[in-house]
Formats: sequence, C-alpha cells, structure tokens
Amino acid sequence: MNNDLEKTAVYSEYPVKESNVSVRSYDVGDIDPNEAPATGFSGKFNKMMNKLNAEIRGIERIPEEEQTDVSMWNTASMFFGCNMVVATVSLGCLGITVFGLDFWSAFLTIVFFNLLGTLPVAFFSTFGPYFGLRQMVLSRFWFGAYTVKVPAFINLVACVGWTAVNTIVSAQLLHTVNDGALPPWAGVLIISAITFVVTFFGYHVVHQFEKWSWIPNVIIFLIMAIRMGKSKQFTYGTMVGGETTAGNVLSFGATVYGFATGWTSLASDYTAYKPKNTSRTKIFFAVYGGLNAPLMIAMILGAAMAMGTVKNPAWAEAYDSNSIGGLFFMVLVEDSLHGFGQFCVVLLALSTVSNNTPNLYSLGLTAQTFWESLRKVPRAIWTMVGTGVAIAIAIPAYYKFESVMHNFMNLIGYWLAIYTAISISEHFIYRKGFKGYNPDDYEKPEKLPPGIAAGVAFACGAAGTALGMAQVWWTGPLAKPIGKYGGDIGFELAFGFSLVAFNILRPFEYKYFGR
Repeated sequence: MNNDLEKTAVYSEYPVKESNVSVRSYDVGDIDPNEAPATGFSGKFNKMMNKLNAEIRGIERIPEEEQTDVSMWNTASMFFGCNMVVATVSLGCLGITVFGLDFWSAFLTIVFFNLLGTLPVAFFSTFGPYFGLRQMVLSRFWFGAYTVKVPAFINLVACVGWTAVNTIVSAQLLHTVNDGALPPWAGVLIISAITFVVTFFGYHVVHQFEKWSWIPNVIIFLIMAIRMGKSKQFTYGTMVGGETTAGNVLSFGATVYGFATGWTSLASDYTAYKPKNTSRTKIFFAVYGGLNAPLMIAMILGAAMAMGTVKNPAWAEAYDSNSIGGLFFMVLVEDSLHGFGQFCVVLLALSTVSNNTPNLYSLGLTAQTFWESLRKVPRAIWTMVGTGVAIAIAIPAYYKFESVMHNFMNLIGYWLAIYTAISISEHFIYRKGFKGYNPDDYEKPEKLPPGIAAGVAFACGAAGTALGMAQVWWTGPLAKPIGKYGGDIGFELAFGFSLVAFNILRPFEYKYFGR
C-alpha cells in the first residue's frame, strides 16, 4: 500500500486570515487519542472512557511525556500475578497424568524448559520503553507491514483461545463446590465478567490488579502444599531412563515451553509506558524473575499433587472425572478442610482472571495491528468482543470438545519459536541492535522490510513443526522414533528451520530492496 493512501484527514484548520484557507492533514498515527475530537461513536466512547479514567490509547506510539511507569515491581508483578494461577498448576500435573513421568523428572523438566521459554519474553519486554510501541506493532520492524498480519492473526486466535481454555478450567473448579450446585455455564459467565471489568480500564488498572492478585493464591498454594504433605498421598515415583522416558520428557518440555513463552507476543505491551531511559538490564531480570518464580512454584506444586493419582485410586478417579477441579477438591476438601477448603477452591477459580486479563487487553492491540481499518474501533470495544467470543467458545467446549480445544491450543504455541527466530535475527544481524531502528518508521511501509524473507521463513518453520511435533492429532516423522510414544521436538525444529531460511533469504532481500 502506498504510504500516501494511509494518510487520512482527521480534521482541518481554517485560520481566518483574509481569503486564504490552509488545510492541514494529520496522519492517523500522529493523533493523540486523548485530544481527538469527540465526534461519532468512537469519539463519544473515548470521551466516556476519559471520564472513567480508563486508557483509550490503541497502537499509537506512546509519547515520552506519558511514559511515567518507573516501578520495576510493576513490571515483575505483572507477570508474577498472571502466572501464579490455577492454569499453571494444571499444566504441571500433565507431566505425571499425561506423560507418565516420576516427580523428579517432571521437576527438572519444569525448571529447564521454563528458564528457556521465558528468555524471549524478558528480552522483548526491553523494547517497550525505547519504542513506546506494543509487541505486535513492533513486529513490523521484523516482518514488514504486510507479513506481520500472519503473526497478528495467530495471536488473535491465541488470545481468544487461551482465554476460553483457562475459563473452562475455572468453571471446572467452581462446579466441584457444593456438589456441583453452580452450573458450568454460570462459572464461565462469572469468570468472564470479572475479567472484562478489569481489562476494560486498560494498562494501569491491569498492572494494579496483577500487583496484588497473586497474594491469596500464594497463601492457598502454601495451604495446599501443607495439606498434600499431611495427606501422605505424595510419592516420588521411580526415575527410569530409556528412549520412552526421553520422549516423554521432550513432549512435556514442549508443553512447558509453550506455556512459558506464550507471553512473548504480548511482552512490550506491559513495558511501553516505562520511561525511555529505563535500564534494559533491570527490565530483563524483572520480567525473567517475575515469570520464572510463579511458573516453577505452581507447576511443581501441580506435579506433586498429581503424584497422588499414582498412589491413590480415588484421587485418580477424581482427576479423571473432574480434571484439575477434582484434584483440588481431593487436596483441599475431601477428608481435609471441608467448608474452608471449598472457599479456597472458589478463590483459586477466580485466579484465572489474572491469567486471562493480559490476553484480553492485548487482543484489541493485536486486532488494530492486523487490519488498519480496525483502529477506528476503540481498544476497550475489542475487549468486549473478545470476551463475548471466548464465552461463546468456552460454554459448548466445556460440554462437547474440551480436549479438542486443549489440543488445538497446544499447536498454537509452536509459532512463537518461529517468531523468536525471525525477530532476533533481524534485530542482531541486520539492524545490529537498537541503533538500527527509527521508531517513527513503524507506520511507514516503505521504510520497513518487504516481508518476503520473513514469510518464507515462517512457512519453513511451520514445516519444521510438522516434522517434529508429537501431539494427539499428529506425530511427525522425526518425532516418532523417540521412544514408544514419540518425543516432541517441534519447537526446536521450528526455530532452527525458520532461523536458517530467514538468514539465507534476508541478505538478498536487503540487497534488492535496500530495507
């Protein structure tokens, strides 16, 4: 698209000076939404949002005078809060219940693959203050103005899909309370409504919510650890070697990696309001620590709880019947804390709000990146739309195709390995670090990469994924020989294939297009 066509006359100036009339056109990207005239639905809606002290800014670059978030605790607690939740515990259980590992094998897999998966999240978080841009908008510098629509679309699916999946997990928990008194559909509506209210107000409210939301969860997780010990249902299991165990470790590791690295596509969304001169080292370690602490604690707790299904058939039956909700019920309620235990289950179910809030907040920013015309729709409206779509998916999925939904969302995780390979190549090799960017170019397609190399590399990465993945739907030819059930090396091959393809093609693209 010609850059001239992207410019839209938003308002005009008519100075009263003799008979001369001068007209000044403003680029859409230059408009401060806080100063935009309140005309039409969008303007009136933004005026209402202003009165509510809610964020109305979309993907426009954040001016330096608004980059006032100096708190590193804000940065760390953002990711701490959204990961110290039930969904993280649930994933830790899979090492035992699905992949058949013993406790120590699951423990080591959780630690190693979390440390690996969170690296790109911490790295891309450092871009927020320097650019004042959100992650999907930043991606234009690596994928180009048009090819970026591919990761943006996938991210839209991921934001809505994971919101629905996480909501189902909480609905399962709520359904176990008082012998199923609360219907699953009602649980879905409750979780969705609370998430929408928090997300509606934008960046600062989201940060404030995440700063404190983890506290009751940590207390309950501590209670669970104590109750787990007193139940005497924990066992370490037996660590065994061999190809099958190796394959199971790789497959569980891919699941852990996918969950941990899932925040990569949203990373700079939550640091864009920090001052431009903020130390990138401090941001990196704040995010890295804020991610790994809750991920490891919650997943290891999940693995420990799941060991109870190995020792006690009643626990195994509860898990088979009500998934993670049944397991929480056995630890906190059955022959345990009874009424108070049920209260704890309710609080844990509400913790999913913390996990879903970043997804719904970034959904609107991603939509505006995917298609320029969607920028006319305020960010908060996209939050409302995303909530509605997630509800429409979660309620029928709870009853009919929950396992299909989970398996599909596991597939979504592979794309971030491709995204990371292309992005870091462009950043380090071709732009040679931050000095190679002009942040103002984010809305100038003629100054951005053509996106051919990125598009071909993305396709090659997808081919690598297909060859190496080991999921219920498909086991690739390179994954099959690894043990009895195969071993998932999909994200490793996705990263490698896209990295090689991009760095073969990008020099030619740079030579012929000069950008």
